[in-house]
Amino acid sequence: MRAGPLKHRCDVSKPHREPNGSGGATKTWVDAGKIWAEITMPTGRIAPVAEQLTATITAEIRIRPRSDIAAEWRLSERGVTYQVEAVLIDNDRTMMRLLCSSVPNP
Repeated sequence: MRAGPLKHRCDVSKPHREPNGSGGATKTWVDAGKIWAEITMPTGRIAPVAEQLTATITAEIRIRPRSDIAAEWRLSERGVTYQVEAVLIDNDRTMMRLLCSSVPNP
């Protein structure tokens, strides 16, 4: 993969469950570093959810292979936060495709 398309600097966050003292847990986000990425195919749709219109942006984010990124992680770039829905690696193991959806209020 050429380094040229990887022009977006993204912050990576992973979920962390913090015990709340009453037997449950609160989900918090822990910084997992920064990566260079290519964000392509942004599409949008508006869907009625619970009688409200919700805008969702979906994108494919390409990065260099990493062993630690998984579904539910988040990538933020220029005020837009994407949640990773699926992680796909190519046959040559030279590129990872992250299928993502936008997070309305991170």
